[in-house]
Amino acid sequence: MDAPELEEWVARCGVLAARVREAACGALRDDDLAERTRAVRRGAGDVTYGLDARCEAAVEAWFEAAARERPLSLLTEDTGWRHRGPGPRGRLGAAVELAGFEHGGPRLALDPVDGTRGLMFDLRSAWSVVSLAGPGRGQPRLGDLVHGALWELPDSRAARYRVLAAERGGPCRLEERDLDGDGGARRTTLSADDDDRCDRGFFPFFRYEPAWRPELARLEARFFERLERHERAELRHVFDDQYISNAGQLALLALGPYRMVADLRAELAARRGARTTTSKPYDVAGAILVAEAAGCVLEAPDGSPLDFALDCTTPVAFVGWANRATAARLGPHLHAVLAEDPRP
Repeated sequence: MDAPELEEWVARCGVLAARVREAACGALRDDDLAERTRAVRRGAGDVTYGLDARCEAAVEAWFEAAARERPLSLLTEDTGWRHRGPGPRGRLGAAVELAGFEHGGPRLALDPVDGTRGLMFDLRSAWSVVSLAGPGRGQPRLGDLVHGALWELPDSRAARYRVLAAERGGPCRLEERDLDGDGGARRTTLSADDDDRCDRGFFPFFRYEPAWRPELARLEARFFERLERHERAELRHVFDDQYISNAGQLALLALGPYRMVADLRAELAARRGARTTTSKPYDVAGAILVAEAAGCVLEAPDGSPLDFALDCTTPVAFVGWANRATAARLGPHLHAVLAEDPRP
């Protein structure tokens, strides 16, 4: 994807994210709690709630209009991968379904609302996750992405929202925008600090399903026991945060409040031969690119590089560190704890 085409599709993705944000804000404004939180159907990747369905409708309208002009592939958690392009009458007619990825257009994975469970209760922001890859012959992988973006979907009390975006190999851009559009955007570049501290910040281990919380808590406790013993961490200054949004977690890692975040659900489930709700590629791919562009370190729980195809089903476990110094200091303690973990 050359520079002009990339610029064009980044702008198109921005329009898409704006449509999703408008739909989400409309749901908070117009729909009652029962409607927003109603389970509508089981999508390709997760449960689709009333708030999700409203946003998916906005995505569908954008997809149809975009595909009248250019061929593209689009993945969402509700439908999985779809391929469309211009029909015989071009933009004057309907887009047509295409057989697969071999159409010469971009491949775009979108999680319209990552963090539905917090936003639909008007509790906390959710995020739209954009993961853009250029043309290719099949499903893109994490390393194929050329652009990633996190667009905040704020709760009903917010006056502003944030956008974190980056291209492969480029800096991480942060914009703070007024919801009413009157104040313009405040822009800066995010760059990780070099502080490797082991306390005085948020160091969450994500614990989602109640059945898995005891095991995750035991691993977490052993990790912090090691930090207290070997790194002299003051554990009363180690804070927890259970943000039900992997995109939100990685946004806070890039922004600095999180010094680390560990989502070990898929790792433990694989070790136990069990099933659980996990992060999926569409949740985190673009967010990983954004966080890495800010200078954070994202890796598998054993310290190996992350690599996965963008789909709706692959379980993803990850650990994020605020910077390379933190990964170097704290990573060995996590690896030691996982190596000691008893397996059935």
